[in-house]
Amino acid sequence: MGQILKMKGGLSFLNRKFITLLVSHTLTSAVFAGGLEAADVAFREGRFADAEKLYGEVVGAANEPFEAVLRLGEIALYSNQLDRAEQRLRSAIQLRPDEKHPKLLLAEVHYRRDEFAQAAALLRDWGSPALADKLASFSEQKPYDLVMTDYITRVKFVSTDPLPVIEGKVNGNKPVYFVIDTGGAELILNTEYGKSVGAVSFGSELKLFAADQEASSEQARIDSFQLPGVEIRNVPVHLLDTSRFAVVAGGRRVDGVVGTILLNRFIFTFDYPAGQLVLRRRSSAASTEVRDLAQAAGAITIPYWMAGDHFMVAQGRVNGGEPRMLFVDTGLAGGGFLCPESMIQEAKISLGNASFDGIGGAGTVKVTPFMVDELSLGGVLQRNVPSFAGAFPSSLEYRFGFRIAGLVSHSFFRPFSVTFDPLSMRMYVEARPAPNP
Repeated sequence: MGQILKMKGGLSFLNRKFITLLVSHTLTSAVFAGGLEAADVAFREGRFADAEKLYGEVVGAANEPFEAVLRLGEIALYSNQLDRAEQRLRSAIQLRPDEKHPKLLLAEVHYRRDEFAQAAALLRDWGSPALADKLASFSEQKPYDLVMTDYITRVKFVSTDPLPVIEGKVNGNKPVYFVIDTGGAELILNTEYGKSVGAVSFGSELKLFAADQEASSEQARIDSFQLPGVEIRNVPVHLLDTSRFAVVAGGRRVDGVVGTILLNRFIFTFDYPAGQLVLRRRSSAASTEVRDLAQAAGAITIPYWMAGDHFMVAQGRVNGGEPRMLFVDTGLAGGGFLCPESMIQEAKISLGNASFDGIGGAGTVKVTPFMVDELSLGGVLQRNVPSFAGAFPSSLEYRFGFRIAGLVSHSFFRPFSVTFDPLSMRMYVEARPAPNP
């Protein structure tokens, strides 16, 4: 024992130091594991503010744990805080260079910034050649190059029900009919129509639609898309059979769908009572203006997040239950709500025996109608909301790691003017009477 000093209780100084370090490491590991588990629960439930705080504490207690860093990057992306998202995601990639998920999220950061070359390089490495080729084709051009005669334009609905329909032009050709739908991503053109007006295709990929049905969608681009008072040049598009959507457009031939990615070039309003789509050039001044107008009108403000390329989600409740993340998808004709089987059980919803065939993006979908007694999104509450079971894609419920417990759609929003501001990530929902005819 010569050179080791004996301590009280028979422990040497070195042995005691080793045990202290071991206990400290064990406690730190337990705190880390417990904190990460609590953060993961908050994330799965869509409580992003709580999850961000908890993941931040985990990062502070450990040496940059991959799981926490990655989730912080995801939450920043969902909040559209793209610089913060890029920082976190690059840190996650450094921690685990072979992991696919942070690279795909980083590709989404570049995509939202219109940095298509960087997004294309990441997507090509992970097996999306058609999309990568499409994005790379914009290397010498500015995608979504916006030309407006004024900072604001109003596009009249040709019809409002069962879904809003507007007229638009592609590549300077004659006007055709488009459905507007936040459940859509990029601008969609009917395949036959798109090729007839010069859309350039880069190949096909399978996409999931209602009830998890698959359909082939071509990655393509067009030179321009025009609405009254606005022209958007160098536009990425999808080519898909949209002829079946005539049923939601009053029998009119539908040659396209205007989705969230294109709408997000603006601060945009679905003014259902006035029957118009309002597009404001996206700027901090316009963001302040819509906020002030909403406050003056007594509109309800709802924070929202965006997962993937177009899945806008916000907190809501079904039949007075616990808050759940709901997808804001305005394109459900004849209804205001869809949900997975788990929410039907959770909300104690009774289904009848009657069912019928509806129309989804990939074809016919069998649905069963029911009524939701109470449905809320943020502070907006609607009662007796017509709804359908059977069409919600089960793969969507946990596609992004947090639960999407349903989607809120046309019938819910129909009495309101609804403004989406992608700069502040706020929705403003204003009740207003329809104008006199």
